Amino acid sequence: MSNKVLVDKAREVRERAHAPFSGFKVGAAVECSDGSIFTGCNVENSSYGLSLCAERVAIFKAISEGHHDFERIAVIADSHVPVRPCGACRQVVSDLFGQNAEVIMTNLKGEIETKKVSELLPTPFDRSFL
Repeated sequence: MSNKVLVDKAREVRERAHAPFSGFKVGAAVECSDGSIFTGCNVENSSYGLSLCAERVAIFKAISEGHHDFERIAVIADSHVPVRPCGACRQVVSDLFGQNAEVIMTNLKGEIETKKVSELLPTPFDRSFL
């Protein structure tokens, strides 16, 4: 599947974000190894710690539907540079996708930056510590 398809899915779901406090809408699309795509948008809560990022929503939806093999993830927001996943999302992506998976970061202007998970989280906490 092309990056464009994945980014378009993320762009589409971004419009459904619930961001009444920050106004910062984010969309994400996850591609599974079987070609399935799951999307997610950020969902804010007045108690910010209870909010969920778009990336984790998409990943958790995939898992709840029985998918556990992930290829890559795209994330989009109306930002001045391609948006990056937060630290919590980087950790989740690292654990579930592995260090070699691609993270496609983009913005509404169409600027795209693709990095490996290992570039975004070079020294993750992983199962080797458990």
